[in-house]
Amino acid sequence: MAQRDKRSVSFPPDLAKAIDAAAEATGTSFSAWIAETAFHRLRLEAGRRGVAEWEAEHGPLSEHELAEGLARARELLGRTPSQRSA
Repeated sequence: MAQRDKRSVSFPPDLAKAIDAAAEATGTSFSAWIAETAFHRLRLEAGRRGVAEWEAEHGPLSEHELAEGLARARELLGRTPSQRSA
């Protein structure tokens, strides 16, 4: 079993209910849903920092590069241009 740090956190009641529902819908626990969501957020922020560092060194991404990156991301996620995340 993976090592865990136990923390105590507080949520507004409506947010806690929404997290409960989201966790149940994905077949996971409240804690696991929070951990997965936090991990996702940290990866997004790391990606944004990486892009900012690259642009600081090489200049802004062109419209073509942005479109190509978006197309690659959609392909990796198995989405079509008309699909949007919820």
